[in-house]
Amino acid sequence: MRILVVEDEVRLASGLRSGLEAEGCAVDVAHNGTDGLWLAREKPYDVIVLDIMLPYLNGYQVCQALRDEENWTPIIMLTAKDGEWDQVEGLDTGADDYLTKPFSFAILLARIRALLRRGAQERPAELVAGDLRYDPAARTTWRGDTRVELTSRESAVLEYLLRHRGEAVSKRNILDHVWDDDFEGDPNIVEVYIRHLRNKVDRPFGRTAIETLRGAGYRLASNGG
Repeated sequence: MRILVVEDEVRLASGLRSGLEAEGCAVDVAHNGTDGLWLAREKPYDVIVLDIMLPYLNGYQVCQALRDEENWTPIIMLTAKDGEWDQVEGLDTGADDYLTKPFSFAILLARIRALLRRGAQERPAELVAGDLRYDPAARTTWRGDTRVELTSRESAVLEYLLRHRGEAVSKRNILDHVWDDDFEGDPNIVEVYIRHLRNKVDRPFGRTAIETLRGAGYRLASNGG
């Protein structure tokens, strides 16, 4: 497999290259974010090992740029920080995993193998159907250039529909994923929230993205209606 290591600590980068090459990997190394982003754009990699604190462009910026360009190469972020919000930011920008320095090389190898088993899967930061966009991290919804204000529950229903855009989803599917297991209310609450969403993301814009499928449930059109 071919791996890109983006790490500004020269000794660590050299050690990672030697260890990975000993495992039979082809390894390229960049010591700053600008060079790392250029290599990631120019060559096909199986995994990118990406430090966060880098010169010129930091790891968050590199990761975000790649995901914005629909480059879904698996990314493991390396950081000297261990705060939970640093981990959240890394994952929300599109990273697949992270390791806090110092780390075990054996653990890094295991994480790389796990990512390779999963493969490069699409993990966009935003969920999109036509000009309808939802950012799960920021919990913001847009119809074209217009921001749409949704409640947390409306956002959760929309997120589920967007993750399954183009598919029929039943009322029970939505209940199971948006409400908790202790919910004992009227299942028709789903219809109420579907109506709220239509009144906010469809009708004001002359759209009919959220369809009712008789006997099957609902479907959000892949093109956003």
